Amino acid sequence: MTRRSFLLASLPLLAQRRPMNVLFITADDLGLYLGCYGEKRIATPNLDKFAANGVQFETAYVAQASCSPSRSAMFTGLMPHANGQYGLANGGFKLHEELRGQTIPNILKRAGYRTGIIGKLHVEPEDSFRWDYRQQPNETRRVRTVAPQAEAFIRQDSPFFLMVNFSDPHAFAKGQPREWYFPPDVEGIPERPLAPSAATLFDWQRVDNPVQRERTANYLNAVVRFDTGVGLLLAALERTGKANDTLVIIIGDHGAPFERGKTTVYESGLRVPFLVRWPGVSKPHVSAKMVSTVDILPTILDATGAAVPPHKLHGASLRGVLSDPKAKWREFLAAEFHFHGAGIFYPRRAIRDARFKLIHNLRAGKVKPPRGIDGDNAAAKSATDAPADARKAFLTYSDPPEFELYDLAADPVEFRNVYGTGAHPGAEERLKKALAAWRKETGDPALDPAFVEMLANRKPG
Repeated sequence: MTRRSFLLASLPLLAQRRPMNVLFITADDLGLYLGCYGEKRIATPNLDKFAANGVQFETAYVAQASCSPSRSAMFTGLMPHANGQYGLANGGFKLHEELRGQTIPNILKRAGYRTGIIGKLHVEPEDSFRWDYRQQPNETRRVRTVAPQAEAFIRQDSPFFLMVNFSDPHAFAKGQPREWYFPPDVEGIPERPLAPSAATLFDWQRVDNPVQRERTANYLNAVVRFDTGVGLLLAALERTGKANDTLVIIIGDHGAPFERGKTTVYESGLRVPFLVRWPGVSKPHVSAKMVSTVDILPTILDATGAAVPPHKLHGASLRGVLSDPKAKWREFLAAEFHFHGAGIFYPRRAIRDARFKLIHNLRAGKVKPPRGIDGDNAAAKSATDAPADARKAFLTYSDPPEFELYDLAADPVEFRNVYGTGAHPGAEERLKKALAAWRKETGDPALDPAFVEMLANRKPG
């Protein structure tokens, strides 16, 4: 969508008597573990109800499956390769200086909005964000404490932008060295925690041992806590009488913190729930359109009528696909990875269409990617505790080839790399061309080998 057509699309909203408020809800490390996405082991009634009354996107990618880069893309509408937040905030990465005034809260503040945030920000420099209200401390795992704070903020003068970031289902760390775990309940939520069993294991890992059973079960219990928190928050919004004037977006910031999930470009790392209710625009349905978190900023600016940044955005407003399931939309969906912390630089680019997925590992053969995430050691245990196909997938995860190709229709958990086998030459060529075009269009600096070497030799901090 051109900048001119983007502005024209916003004109009807500018004529509304009351500006559109925005409530933007995120969950830390939330994969597709909601009832509306087919989850059967736990119940998520609040999110399922919201999805039924809004638009549920079947296939949504984060820009990068690591917290700070992922959130930077939401705030800027640009991929991390363009906004500068290549890795975690505590790894010394930060937004490029020229973009710091062009984040969602800063743009909306200039448009006359009150801006607030509850929970983590984790994009640097944090003092560049213009918040009228920021809740401290940032512990939102105690979900009963969140809704009252949000309600007090929402009840003040409109228009408002409020971002609420729940800690669950992120792993909790304690002690030195840090011990990572998922509390089975926090302040009695959930009331009846799910017990560990073989049924709680993830199909994209299939590592079966007592530790993994407990971790996966309690991760799912954390998802239930998030659902409870969202239910309380949406009830608070209803009490204020502003629900019919509020765009609500609910997402995960990336997939689950388990190996082959978070910090990878596999589906279990990139795909997240993406639920939207835009009063007067969205028509309830489940959408097959492939969307990205870089679409969030354009959508919010469209809904509010706020000024569009002068630079080209990588996403587009969801207005058309929210109202019309048959609206034209993108054919390909792309994502990337650079750093998590300040450790090994292992850049990846990934792109998919409705069936196939191509991964390009830019430093394959030169260095191996970092392993382990938030206490998970499934890769090490896969040699003894997983079936042969899962063991092979973990070997690929630990030392990938330059290219990987997956037939997501036949192999949704990406266990069988079919690149170079001759099985799908058309898909290989099509996705390579699409990835090259996307990288050029979005100004990917990693197209220059000198940039890759510069980051590979970067000193932490």
